[in-house]
Amino acid sequence: MTNDLSQTSDPWRETPAAPSPVTPPKRQEADANVLWAALLIGAGVLLLAAQFGVRWGAFLWPLWIIVPGVALLLLGYTVGRAVAEPLVVLGSIVSSTGLLLFYANASGHWASWAYLWALIAPTSIGLGLWLLGQVKRRSDLVKSGGVMVKIGLILFAAFGAFFELVIGISGLGLGRYAWPILLIGLGALFVIKAVRNNARRE
Repeated sequence: MTNDLSQTSDPWRETPAAPSPVTPPKRQEADANVLWAALLIGAGVLLLAAQFGVRWGAFLWPLWIIVPGVALLLLGYTVGRAVAEPLVVLGSIVSSTGLLLFYANASGHWASWAYLWALIAPTSIGLGLWLLGQVKRRSDLVKSGGVMVKIGLILFAAFGAFFELVIGISGLGLGRYAWPILLIGLGALFVIKAVRNNARRE
């Protein structure tokens, strides 16, 4: 009886941590099968199109970067927790770099790399971790990955607007109207912020 009282009244006694949810092996196997199936179907479509005379070599050389990146992602989504995150981060960087190289090579818009980097880091890294959190049922990765994606998209939009509209690296700039419009926009933001603050105080 005294032992029971001492155990319940001890304020320094550590309570065991709740076990983290573990994805069932069958669920992991099913997710891995879906990912590998998507990769194989994509490769089959490319090979089939080549049989009909589509010349991929001229603009699909980034596949040599995309495919290893996707393979790293698939491996990261199927292995254990210890090495999953590093593989997913590396795979996200490599595969997204390949995709953006494909876009730049196909469109000739290489100047866009002035702001496309934001889609690699932190956007693609966050997306990879978010997907890993979904697959492994880890809410911490879902939350942190989502935050990284939001930050990356904001950086992409901000730098894209600056380089395309203000500087006009693609010939789409606003020219002499860019800075006046930018200043007016910033002023409008300050006015909206001041109005909201006054409304909250009242």
